[in-house]
Amino acid sequence: MLMRHLVPVIVGSVSIGLACPSLAQPADAGAAATAGAAAAAGAAAGATAGAAAVRSADWPAYNRTVAGDRYSPLRQITPSNVGNLKVVCTYELPEVNSFQTGPIVVDGTMYFTTELGSYAINAADCRLKWMQRWTVAKPGGLGANRGFAYLDGMLFRGTPDGHVIALAASDGHQIWDRQIDAVLPGVSIPMAPIAADGRVYVGNAGGDNVGVTGHVYAFDARDGHLLWKFDVVSSAVRSTWTNPNLPITGGAFWTSFTFDRAKGILYVPAGNPAPDFDSLDRTGDNLYTDSVIALDGATGRMLGYHQLVTRDSHDWDVDSAPALVTTRTGREIIASANKDGLLSILDRSAVARSAAAAASDASPPVIPLLSQTPTTTRSNVDVPLSSNQTVRFCPGITGGTEWNGAAYSPRTDSIFVGAVDQCVRVRLQRPLTVPPAGLIWFASATPLNQMEDPASTARGWLTAFNAENGAVRWKFHAPHPMLAGVTPTAGGVVFGADLGGTVYALDQRSGHVLWKADTGQAIGGGIVSYAAGGHQRVAVASGMHSQVWPGAALRSRIVVYGLP
Repeated sequence: MLMRHLVPVIVGSVSIGLACPSLAQPADAGAAATAGAAAAAGAAAGATAGAAAVRSADWPAYNRTVAGDRYSPLRQITPSNVGNLKVVCTYELPEVNSFQTGPIVVDGTMYFTTELGSYAINAADCRLKWMQRWTVAKPGGLGANRGFAYLDGMLFRGTPDGHVIALAASDGHQIWDRQIDAVLPGVSIPMAPIAADGRVYVGNAGGDNVGVTGHVYAFDARDGHLLWKFDVVSSAVRSTWTNPNLPITGGAFWTSFTFDRAKGILYVPAGNPAPDFDSLDRTGDNLYTDSVIALDGATGRMLGYHQLVTRDSHDWDVDSAPALVTTRTGREIIASANKDGLLSILDRSAVARSAAAAASDASPPVIPLLSQTPTTTRSNVDVPLSSNQTVRFCPGITGGTEWNGAAYSPRTDSIFVGAVDQCVRVRLQRPLTVPPAGLIWFASATPLNQMEDPASTARGWLTAFNAENGAVRWKFHAPHPMLAGVTPTAGGVVFGADLGGTVYALDQRSGHVLWKADTGQAIGGGIVSYAAGGHQRVAVASGMHSQVWPGAALRSRIVVYGLP
């Protein structure tokens, strides 16, 4: 019965938008090998917890590996030739949307999503292979969907009405459909799931909405049956929400997860509690909101956590996939960049699925924090919010790092983070009122459209950090917020983009801008690098038309760049 929601729109090799009639000339044998499997040699020093199973030519997960490093081992594009990048092809979508998808590439096909659409194009020439569309009576959330997971010929995604569906990568037909049990007003699934060890991991969004709390689900990839469920606010921690007059709200998920293949551990970033700004009435520690949480990937048992934002009164979700990195010196770390405008580095070396821990009734251990370094402007962070005066603080509710988090390059042992530099002004609501279930609950007397500084003043940052200690190596100040995925490559280049529509290539070591291109449309989606026909390509999800972010695009499209 649920199958009726998925409507096949088109199947076949149909070109939409501009498709380049010919690609660059084949590289010589050495360059072709670099763009293919041999390019993996670029990761000689440093590693991530999920890199081993990934073909170097592919980008098969939202953050390339399930460990979340976003590092491409391809090295055909270098600081010396990146200035020659040209548009190879584009695919223009038949819809304009909040295009925050992180494209994935597997065996020469690129897959990406919109809130309701699922797409497959040829990664070499941008020709459409198939498209499917999900139908809902009333879409929820903010109109975004951030992409697919891939495993064994299947694609997995969430929907705005709380379904998780599996599609055949070959032609887009639906394989299975499961609706989560926590479908309440305000619940949606915009995050890109991850898939590993035969399981699909996903969580629900809506933690700003009255009565919604976060849950993590593990589904069997083959048939979609539920394997386990984890509640962020379980009965064991409801005592940390000490005002019984307020409905417990928060700790939801709207960004992707990461997975340590070697240890079988899932890491999830739980969002803020609500009411977002009123920690005077929303008393207690509100566990496990604003936390990086480690779970046993096979059972969902909690193995550890760190609440990075305590007594949150700024809407500072822990909101991006925690990158799992082993540094050049062998340190096992978590790189977590979030809305609080900090890169937090944690020590994951002791997190384990031990039998002793499984048998213990003790509280889960706290994952040690090693360092915290600002990624953007931070001001008035300790000034209490009040109903008597308006407080301006930075970063604001759309500041810091959003859905695209930290990236890691073993080539330079560096962590790269994009961020938004924008502040807000808030005065608390008095008396505090509770909206109907499912509605956004800020508890602010300041209207949402009057909170933020003017969009014209918003800026962005791309910062390189020493992965060993969190020290800043260099900073690039962009003229517009940087929301797009950040992608370092073995060639020594790191790619990023801003809301003004500019794509940048910077030198990983110095931060010097080596190349930039204007797409003409706001960019908030993924930037991925892959190989097609022996050539390294860089694809950008361009054209974000959002009800939250400035720079409303007139079209949404995939733009693919390559060397001539």
